[in-house]
Amino acid sequence: MRDVQAAGGAQVKRRLLLLLGGLAFVVYVADLVTKTVVLRTLEGEPPNVIIPGVLQFRVIFNSGAAFSIGTGMTFVFTIIAAGVVVAIIRTARKLASLPWAITLGLLLGGALGNLTDRLLRWPSGFGRSTQLQGHVVDFIEVLPGNFPIIDYFPVFNIADSAIVCGGILAVILAWRGLQIDGTREIKK
Repeated sequence: MRDVQAAGGAQVKRRLLLLLGGLAFVVYVADLVTKTVVLRTLEGEPPNVIIPGVLQFRVIFNSGAAFSIGTGMTFVFTIIAAGVVVAIIRTARKLASLPWAITLGLLLGGALGNLTDRLLRWPSGFGRSTQLQGHVVDFIEVLPGNFPIIDYFPVFNIADSAIVCGGILAVILAWRGLQIDGTREIKK
């Protein structure tokens, strides 16, 4: 009986890992493709207004984090992104939860998308003296010039969106006590 349960558990774990990897792959490819298209069509051009006052596409190169925080710390953000990728891969060994597979897939795909920019985009790249300092391509701008409280909402990309969604899911899952291994923490 235990062998059957163990085999069933291994199959479930394999499916969850495939889901995590597949979702990470989809996010990563979507991020790379959209950045490539945007760079070929909008770089050096005025913003492409999709819905006036609500949504436009505008290419910026971000050496920092969200809201352009830490623009002089690109190297640090590269190391952090690499650490996040390694941590997710290590954590996935304990995976036995569908919601956590989705969460980790979003985080991994987003982290890989922005890490690729930091490793390969200008001013980084192979043979250059500025390794690990590439700028992330951002292009989605919501409420341009109309965001309440602050003057602007940060310009972002698909990877950023996946990271934010994955982060929100992680907080919700942790708050609800759902563990990566599928168990539920009982709150006293």
